[in-house]
Amino acid sequence: MTHPQNLLDPSADEPQEPDQHLTTLAGWRAFVADQPVIPELLSDTDHAKLTPAERTRYDEDRIDHHTRLLVVATSTVQHTVTCGRRLVLLNRHAVSARRGLIVSGPAGTGKTTAITQLGRAHELLDRARHPGVSDRIPVVYITVPPAATPRMVTVEFARFLGLPTRSRSNITDILESVCGVLTDARVGLVLVDELHNISLATRSGAEVADTLKYFSERIPATFVYAGINVERNLFDGTRGQQIAGRFTLIPTAPLPYNSEWQGLVATLENSLRLHAHKPGSLTGLDRYLHDRTGGMIGSLSHLIRGAALDAILTGSEEITEQSLQAIPLDHSSDSR
Repeated sequence: MTHPQNLLDPSADEPQEPDQHLTTLAGWRAFVADQPVIPELLSDTDHAKLTPAERTRYDEDRIDHHTRLLVVATSTVQHTVTCGRRLVLLNRHAVSARRGLIVSGPAGTGKTTAITQLGRAHELLDRARHPGVSDRIPVVYITVPPAATPRMVTVEFARFLGLPTRSRSNITDILESVCGVLTDARVGLVLVDELHNISLATRSGAEVADTLKYFSERIPATFVYAGINVERNLFDGTRGQQIAGRFTLIPTAPLPYNSEWQGLVATLENSLRLHAHKPGSLTGLDRYLHDRTGGMIGSLSHLIRGAALDAILTGSEEITEQSLQAIPLDHSSDSR
């Protein structure tokens, strides 16, 4: 009988959960290195031969697989990676006024996925060019805290790097430490997410924008921002005009019902590991899935993964329109 990998290994009782906090260096490196193994779907004959303990581990492997967010190379992801790589190259020898990238759009349209995939591609390329070198930090990823101040954002950089910060440390000292480490570590790409948490209309928001601009002038890297509809106030005033003059905007939006949407549903269906699922049954519901989610990629992924988990937990081993209806979505999707 063919067994899935580690099925009989007692140490496999619980799937490993790597540090996925992207806002720390260890978590980011784990994300870049993560290559999850897709579990084998046993034949009905082999599945029936499993002992209760083996079946529990087998089901747990499949559950863990469906809890993971499958990254699909949508047009937004591809465009972001292409534009980001181009800017990194164009900025390679720039000494000032480096160009950057802003990914902006409604919630759930794949902004974070797009910029993290850009970061992952950049880091993997850097590792390939510098094999065995451990003192490089090619990518930094931070999120802007709510009601952020310049010190809070600076501390986020320090926290990513694992640099100690004390309540009495002044912002200048932290800035110097961060810039020194990132310059020495030859960072090439800085990803700043949740940019909608700052507003140039407020004093603290304007000061945060100035702090990010200072970082971009001190650190020889390409800066990439992402946030919810940030262009609505980010380009206002003198500061906004400076940002608009240096950054390329990539807008994101819900996917229309077209061949890309149909291909996305087909890709997600091919990733399912369910015994009673009939191939093509999910793609046959692609119009329903679009109406239900409004073309939001995040909502689609949540819906299909949730239905897959229910199919394993209930033993139905299939996804139907009825089982999809039972999965509650975010308020925005369910209120359509």
